[in-house]
Amino acid sequence: MTIPEPTGVHAAWLPPQAFLAVGSRRVFAPGAGVIRDEVVHACARHGGRLADAGEEADLVLALTMAEPLPAAARAVLAGYAGAIGEQSYLLARHDGVTVVLADDPAGLLYGFFHVVRLGEPAFRGPRATEHHRPAVHRRMLDHWDNIDVHPVMGQVERGYSGGSIFWADGAPRDLDRVRAYGRLLAACGVNAVAVNNVNVHATEAHLLTDRLGEVAAIADGLRPYGIRVHLSVTFASPIVLGGLATADPLDADVRAWWRETTEQVYATIPDFGGYVVKADSEGQPGPFAYGRSHADGANLLADALAPFGGVVHWRAFVYNHRQDWRDRTTDRARAAFDHFAPLDGLFRDNAVLQVKYGPIDFQVREPVSPVIAAMPRTRLAVELQVTQEYTGQQRHVCYLAPMWSDVLGFRFWGDGRDVAALASDIVAVSNVGDDPYWTGHPLAQANLYAFGRLAWNPHLDPAAVLDEWIDLTFAPAGDELRRTLHAMMDGSWRTYERYTAPLGVGFMVRPGHHYGPDVDGYEYTPWGTYHFADRDGVGVDRTRATGTGFTGQYPPPWSQVYESLADCPDELLLFFHHVPYGHVLRNGSTLIQHIYDTHFAGAEEAAQTRLLWDKLAGSVEADLHARVKERLDEQVRCAGEWRDQINTYFLRKSGIPDAHGRRIH
Repeated sequence: MTIPEPTGVHAAWLPPQAFLAVGSRRVFAPGAGVIRDEVVHACARHGGRLADAGEEADLVLALTMAEPLPAAARAVLAGYAGAIGEQSYLLARHDGVTVVLADDPAGLLYGFFHVVRLGEPAFRGPRATEHHRPAVHRRMLDHWDNIDVHPVMGQVERGYSGGSIFWADGAPRDLDRVRAYGRLLAACGVNAVAVNNVNVHATEAHLLTDRLGEVAAIADGLRPYGIRVHLSVTFASPIVLGGLATADPLDADVRAWWRETTEQVYATIPDFGGYVVKADSEGQPGPFAYGRSHADGANLLADALAPFGGVVHWRAFVYNHRQDWRDRTTDRARAAFDHFAPLDGLFRDNAVLQVKYGPIDFQVREPVSPVIAAMPRTRLAVELQVTQEYTGQQRHVCYLAPMWSDVLGFRFWGDGRDVAALASDIVAVSNVGDDPYWTGHPLAQANLYAFGRLAWNPHLDPAAVLDEWIDLTFAPAGDELRRTLHAMMDGSWRTYERYTAPLGVGFMVRPGHHYGPDVDGYEYTPWGTYHFADRDGVGVDRTRATGTGFTGQYPPPWSQVYESLADCPDELLLFFHHVPYGHVLRNGSTLIQHIYDTHFAGAEEAAQTRLLWDKLAGSVEADLHARVKERLDEQVRCAGEWRDQINTYFLRKSGIPDAHGRRIH
């Protein structure tokens, strides 16, 4: 196989220089397949060579069942008891030889890219045997791509990186870019991709049947890098595609249609991963239309997939998007728990309930969804969003790994298992498009890379992951570049939070496209995303005592912590409580002064980020520098707009001036 390096596309974290350490050495890589192809490609560029059996080698990349194994590999294997395991690998240095061993090709692939990440340190000094295994079996990206350009959402819904990498002008794209994408994903640990929008429109529905060949072609492009393809399907498929009068999940004809259709899918794509479904949500059809539960709906598809080892990811993003804004008893945050917690234990083993990490919708700050703790007898996937819908849309620097680390490390019971341990899968909405830089903003590549790495190991340090990305992407990365990028990116999530929605209140964005400030944009709409600001205070009362009761969906101790105004963490204060503007935070500031101070500070931090980048002119490739500068100019402009609109709004609501006398319009 030719290693994919499409022209006119940024190499992201796999530039040729990243393979120097491997490609300049003698490498034992027996057999055929993508590992051998990668080694041959790297050695041809950097002067190394493949080592034959019996020859000395600097690096051994082999399956445990390979014969013959070099002496260093045999010694490493002899010192390790038991199976290495699926998708896992051993990494060691023995007698001056770096050794990677795995039981399966996927594990060997991940071990190879680990050596690439390490670079020269992989070939220095001793290294005791390390066993590396993924925290979860499936690490998945959901693309929200459309075949046809949607009149409102475009070709990629909530996509900020151009068009689809899978389709253009209603037809499949060339697969070179898809293969290169698969290589990037394998290098950070992603092993599954859903190729189309969860809001399945008329054309995309046909990917399940008469356009299935297009999905098969994508699967062919991604398969060499260990990535299985999944497909978003509409629950109404038996009606839309099969001509049936119903999609009732308990109807015998409906069950037969799904069974027969799924058989055809696997006849075409034997390693097909499964279905993704958004049902009874934001206008999508679902089992409620037939008086059935979401367990009934998910199990219908799970049963069809089970004979082939497939899974259905059933999204828990179900809520009333036509609520009355006057009714304070209705709470969008409650909806997923109310719908799904009573169904715990009723889902098939191959049905995975896919839960957004927060109870609202990918906000810059939310509590962790209580659904994750409420369903111990159900397989759960935690869903993140790489594409920055509410965190700057890849026009703002916002490194999300610190947020994800907080989410995945959250412990519902104060100790014991964290969110990552409760999840069977970790899933994220993709931020990739056909832009030459993959993610529109070149620095947003770090979020895609970090998602894969944290899905593999949720306990990695986000700063260390950023170091990996810097050293690969800008190989070789000098100390000044590394320091500058850390200064720009380490705290960028909190910088974004400072100049946008304070203390967990959420939204305050322009309706529809969700970019830029509009404090009351959603306040009187049916979408259920309210802040309830008035002349006396702001925030949503979600307590059991006087509010919507949402705090009661959490187990102790968090149900008590969130219920208590005194104990609730300040960063989530307005998510759980309606408080007066004079409320004193833990830092001694009043609520209103905190709003003023953080919005001034956040806008200033954005301006400082731009200045830092300006100093790197000449240190990075000119086109990349220009693209980032363009995005930073927009971030500075938008941060100023957020500062002025938020501060002015709350000055006029509260009538309380800024203690420092700064200009508020």
